[in-house]
Amino acid sequence: MVTSPLHHEECVQSNSCHLWLQKSFLLGSNKKSLCLIKAGAVEKEKLEEAKGVHDAGARSRRDVDGCVKSFEKIPHTGRNGWLNLVRFWRKDYFSQLHKHQERTFRDLGPIYREHVGSHKSVNIMMPVDIGELFRAEGLHPQRMTLQPWATHRETRKHSKGVFLKNGEEWRADRLLLNKEVMMSAAVKRFLPLLDEVAKDFCQMLQARVDREGRGKEGKRSLTIDPSPDLFRFALEASCHVLYGERIGLFSSTPSMESQKFIWAVEQMLATTPPLLYLPHRLLLHIGAPLWTQHATAWDHIFSHGTESCVDCSSPLHSDSWWPLSLDLIKANITELMAGGVDTTAVPLQFALFELGRNPQVQEEIRQQVMASWASAAGDPQKALQGAPLLKGTINVILRLYPVGITVQRMPVKDIVLQNYHIPAGTMVQACLYPLGRSSQVFQNPHIFDPRRWGSSSRDDGQKAEGSGFRSLAFGFGARQCVGRRIAENEMQLFLMHVSFRKFYRFESDIKTKYTLILLPESPPKITFRKL
Repeated sequence: MVTSPLHHEECVQSNSCHLWLQKSFLLGSNKKSLCLIKAGAVEKEKLEEAKGVHDAGARSRRDVDGCVKSFEKIPHTGRNGWLNLVRFWRKDYFSQLHKHQERTFRDLGPIYREHVGSHKSVNIMMPVDIGELFRAEGLHPQRMTLQPWATHRETRKHSKGVFLKNGEEWRADRLLLNKEVMMSAAVKRFLPLLDEVAKDFCQMLQARVDREGRGKEGKRSLTIDPSPDLFRFALEASCHVLYGERIGLFSSTPSMESQKFIWAVEQMLATTPPLLYLPHRLLLHIGAPLWTQHATAWDHIFSHGTESCVDCSSPLHSDSWWPLSLDLIKANITELMAGGVDTTAVPLQFALFELGRNPQVQEEIRQQVMASWASAAGDPQKALQGAPLLKGTINVILRLYPVGITVQRMPVKDIVLQNYHIPAGTMVQACLYPLGRSSQVFQNPHIFDPRRWGSSSRDDGQKAEGSGFRSLAFGFGARQCVGRRIAENEMQLFLMHVSFRKFYRFESDIKTKYTLILLPESPPKITFRKL
């Protein structure tokens, strides 16, 4: 449920965001008004340059004559979308899209245009530009629609959840869902469920170490690829919260149906990216294998979700759901399920890897967790509040390894980014992987330090203007990840309970690949042992 394009964003807008947006100003759509002539703006720029907060490689915000440059002058990677698509295939940019973005920003600067197949976008990475983009998102924020998903719903005559909706219809449904998964009352209801699953997982892990590990009794260690177990943990936790039932994935023989669901989610994620750049309706018409694989995966996901929803006893399902039809409830819960397995399990792989190769950080977290757990008297919420390094760990993991590598918006008014005119309705992507690893935004960006996200620090290692837009793993504003609260607490509770065991990594480095989310090329091996 982390910010992948799955649930990259869908969440309640806070009062502070409303106040901030009300105070913001937007440039008008009239091109004649695009020259920036306010002395205050010029003075502000001079102060910023004096403080060194501007991107060293960024182009000047204005031409020599002080006017904004046209959209056509934005640097680009090639004008012919189909030739670019062939180049993407040949160079395998689809599986390394995050690296491609990082290289292109390095070559072309902090903004560029890209046209691949039928997909056009303006890509940005600096926090100040991301802030300008979000100021122009409007009451009903729009982003890139995953058309293959929408086509599946339409051809199968399924209702669409909030992830695939826009406009007033989206807003009405979203406000209802916020009450169930975003508000503090909802968090209090599902925290004990997540805590129960996290405890059970760690008990299962310890039993496996005792049974299969090497070494003396009580000091055995076990080196494993934890990814299959993490996927089972994420699915078990999601089902317990969304359906109000345990499905027994921690048993020695998990059900074949649950294994098929995990396979279907992975198949859906793998087949989505190429369909975004190809005429998927043509592929549907001719029965192309790629489309058939994609649709079959979604069919199984919907079948699993529909069967589980019929007699749902989840504590989240209060009276707030019932203004929605049963079909809409099923559609939204299915989307939450599909977005809540890989997008939680994968960040936990990266977290175990980074904590394993940073034993001093791991020990500091362990000491904080043990002290907090002792004083919390079994209350998971109090335990998390007393261990802020857990949240810091999740934040830094999602900075270095963002599940979804972009956040998109179509501004409702013309805006100016890096002194280029961006027309209303243009698809603009904030690219999170190069943002999170940029030395122009973060000091020592590759260092794994959860403390830099602490509330007591004002700078948190930030270097760039607009630093409030450095952490966007769950998106922003009204379309944040609808499962954000579930995902944040699920991952923190997992790390809290697993920290009572000592673990370290087997490999010294990790390579990544991109499907629809960022993944390890090969799952890291982790060694666990009892303290």
